[in-house]
Amino acid sequence: MVYYRRRILLKVVIIGDSGVGKTSLMNQYVKREFNENYKATIGADFLTKEVLFEDTAFTLQIWDTAGQERFQSLGEAFYRGADCCVLVYDVNVNKSFDNLSEWRKLFLRQARPKDPENFPFIVLGNKTGKADSMYRVVSEKIARAWCASKGNIPYFETSARYRNNVDDAFECIAKSAFKNEPEEKLRLPDVIDMASEQPRKPSKCEC
Repeated sequence: MVYYRRRILLKVVIIGDSGVGKTSLMNQYVKREFNENYKATIGADFLTKEVLFEDTAFTLQIWDTAGQERFQSLGEAFYRGADCCVLVYDVNVNKSFDNLSEWRKLFLRQARPKDPENFPFIVLGNKTGKADSMYRVVSEKIARAWCASKGNIPYFETSARYRNNVDDAFECIAKSAFKNEPEEKLRLPDVIDMASEQPRKPSKCEC
């Protein structure tokens, strides 16, 4: 008997101004943790998470990129091959929202996706927790209007600190990346000939 197992790697890139919470969002989603001590990302870093969607297991590779201007020239190396781009801003910092258009343009220019008009973006308005609400300057209405003007980009309001909407946002991100993957790549399975596999003794825990 031949068993087909599809192994897919989906690359997601998170971009936005320094300090908006990109690293915290990634760590909260993957590691279920939040670090109070902010440390700026140098260049880029990534974490992976195994995800199941439409009966297909795949690895979500999440790249957290530096928001400082001096690192933007490195974007071409980090953005290439991305299946989805996440634009993050701080709802309490107007400039971080105003810069979303430039971040989007920078990604499209450096990543050079095959179909830039339909490439999937997701926008996250971060730091919406109770402790930050009194400082809010960018309304949800304004943010959604911007997303609508760019082709109805999905929008989520998140809090990395309190985990608000983090799982829902990344579920949408994973689905968008999955749907953007070339069909021929999704159909490439690993083939395992079960007849050639030797039977193994059951372990103590067969989950």
